[in-house]
Amino acid sequence: MKRRALVTGGSGAIGAAICARLAADGLHVTVHANTRLAEARRVAAGIRERGGSADAVAFDVTDAERTAVAVKELLAAGPVQILVNNAGIHDDAVLPGMKREQWTRVIEVSLHGFFNVTQSLLLPMMATRWGRIISLSSVAALMGNRGQANYAAAKAGLHGATKSLAIELASRGVTVNAVAPGIIDSGMTRGLFDKEAIARLVPMKRPGRADEVAELVAFLASEKAGYISGQIISINGAMA
Repeated sequence: MKRRALVTGGSGAIGAAICARLAADGLHVTVHANTRLAEARRVAAGIRERGGSADAVAFDVTDAERTAVAVKELLAAGPVQILVNNAGIHDDAVLPGMKREQWTRVIEVSLHGFFNVTQSLLLPMMATRWGRIISLSSVAALMGNRGQANYAAAKAGLHGATKSLAIELASRGVTVNAVAPGIIDSGMTRGLFDKEAIARLVPMKRPGRADEVAELVAFLASEKAGYISGQIISINGAMA
């Protein structure tokens, strides 16, 4: 029986690359979206066309009740042993001018969403004595970034949760890690960083690719990474 993976935010560029890479390793992948169910279905269909196994689901990770219902439906087919918490948004503004809604919404998606999805999957995963939980963070959580105090705070919160949960699950065969990408070529970053900014900020002088992030996530989701847990792993082209 195929191991099952859930990738939240799987309809975006990085999420879709992760879904495709995990499916290539023989996993059944559930591609999650919030409002972009059609795109999640497109990603799942592409995986199936390449001989993989995938389906799609839509729910708002900030809605605890709806998330619990959706996860219960997923678990009816068996435990989800690989979870990639990739759902996240940014809504940038310098803190003196940031609206409370900007602060709250970004933290709700990245941090509260992590709690809502992860906690619902834990007991069935633990019962199998094997699991992988990987959360997508950001270089902003490690270095800070002007106009992203909300985003940096949300992702930095994931670091503490990752390290604590890793300790709690260490004896159950479940690893918990976070991946912190730098500037990755995607729809989210193309409008934020021009070539000159990338050359100035990134020693490798180029943005990363979504498939490079996916390779790291796939390794952490594999049997080979069984002794790696509680780590925040950067992938950022030698940014400090």
